[in-house]
Amino acid sequence: MENVLISDQASRKTDAYKTGIEIVETLRKGASLQTSLSEVTLLTDELVDRYPDWHPAPDSFQGVLRLFIYREITGDSYRTLETYQELAEPFGLDHVPDEAVLSRAWRNRFDDGVREYVTVAAHYVVKEIHDYGPSVTAVRPKEEVTDTTPESADDDEQDESVGAEFSDEQIHRTTRLAREHGFGGFDSGRAQNASYEDTQFFELQAFMGMVRCGTAQGAARFQYRRGEEYGPHGDTHLRAVKQFESEALIEGFDQASDRLLSAIASETSLRRPVTAAIDITTIPYYGDVEGMSMVSGTKEEEERAFKFATLSIVGANIPLVLAVEPVRESSAWDRNPPNQVHRVVRRLVQRAKEHVPVETVLCDREFDSKNVYQTLSNLGVNYLIPKRINSTEREVIETMDADGQGVAVESASVHVESGSHSMQFLYVPSTSVEGTTVFATNLRVGPEEAESFCRRYSRRWQIENEYKSIKSDFLAKTSSKDYRMRLFYFVFAVLLYNIWRLTDFLLKASVKGEMDYTPVLTAGESVEIVASALIPPD
Repeated sequence: MENVLISDQASRKTDAYKTGIEIVETLRKGASLQTSLSEVTLLTDELVDRYPDWHPAPDSFQGVLRLFIYREITGDSYRTLETYQELAEPFGLDHVPDEAVLSRAWRNRFDDGVREYVTVAAHYVVKEIHDYGPSVTAVRPKEEVTDTTPESADDDEQDESVGAEFSDEQIHRTTRLAREHGFGGFDSGRAQNASYEDTQFFELQAFMGMVRCGTAQGAARFQYRRGEEYGPHGDTHLRAVKQFESEALIEGFDQASDRLLSAIASETSLRRPVTAAIDITTIPYYGDVEGMSMVSGTKEEEERAFKFATLSIVGANIPLVLAVEPVRESSAWDRNPPNQVHRVVRRLVQRAKEHVPVETVLCDREFDSKNVYQTLSNLGVNYLIPKRINSTEREVIETMDADGQGVAVESASVHVESGSHSMQFLYVPSTSVEGTTVFATNLRVGPEEAESFCRRYSRRWQIENEYKSIKSDFLAKTSSKDYRMRLFYFVFAVLLYNIWRLTDFLLKASVKGEMDYTPVLTAGESVEIVASALIPPD
């Protein structure tokens, strides 16, 4: 029997690779990803459709398979996929199912063999495209799929956490635990005899984020499910939100982070120094900017946005956002002081260090400044930051090219008002384009280890995925000009993201096997479960 099982798995993997190879060949002929998937031959002899013929789900098995391979290649969330209705006809579907149906199909319609087929085929495509081309913008980063494909039946037994099945009771209990830890640190300071407790506003805000609607519609839908007397009206919710001062909201998030980390203290290695990534994300703003000091310009000349900085744990540890900070930049329409990003960095790292020891901080080129370098040095952390290429760097690169050098290390020092320190510039081959990339670091790195050291920077891809999920899966809609509301909405979207990640981690911790970054519980599933915990069934 064991040999038969191994043979079946080998056949499925072979079929999956054949499917992936055919998709790549079609892409290399100039076809789009959508066309490649609509034309590919799906080898389903070894695959089982768990839904019987009489099942009410109207979607064809092959059509849903094509949809999930597309999702695994792009990394899109269920909620995003639901909006791509143009995929329905070429994939042989009447329509693209909503996120709840997709979530159930992955968990209930597909068994381990079907999920393996989807994953192996899709991950082969991702790796081939990044390694050998052509460039396909929809394909997710290679780092997201590296080393996640099961290699053998033995590996599956050793890493049960990746394909483990969890009961609804396990998932709901774990989600409730995560939610209780997440909501406990916030206090609006409202009167003790107020009509509604703070928790009811938090529940409404969470519900709005998960169903992606505005305040008026969200409050009405919430009251319809919970009863008119339970939840506040939309106007009441807006007034309560505006009572949260920015400092109190950030402090509440810090307390929530502390509670979340305490829930996993016995299961993680977070007592050891972690690698953190700092970045800034934008929330578009389309209104009048007069008097809007917190609205900044963007790289696109005509665009305006609210900006928020975050610090996140990256690497092998559980991915959580540990700190959030509003960003206030100088703009043409206000008198904000320029070049204050190092102060944002200081506040983020100081707050993160209250929760975990921070060893190394990764930032992008937006943080390339001597003040940021010195700030991080003063905080006692290492840094790795790509540098903008100016005339000095171009001269070094030209010399390297003339000498046939692939790697170079230059010693330098920083001298600013807040202090000074020794540092280095590392010139290494770029991993994304042809040519040389320059990194700044305060660590002593020799030429022979510079290239491998700079590969640590690839861990930053996790933070890009965080922003994508926070904004597409958890952020409630609003057109308000009031910055208190904008900050409240963003902070709660991050909180819901952390609750998702904590729930996923606790589920993994309940089974034996090595942890990895890939969630066993998707954002769409988390949304569905938390919503069901907030709202009792009809």
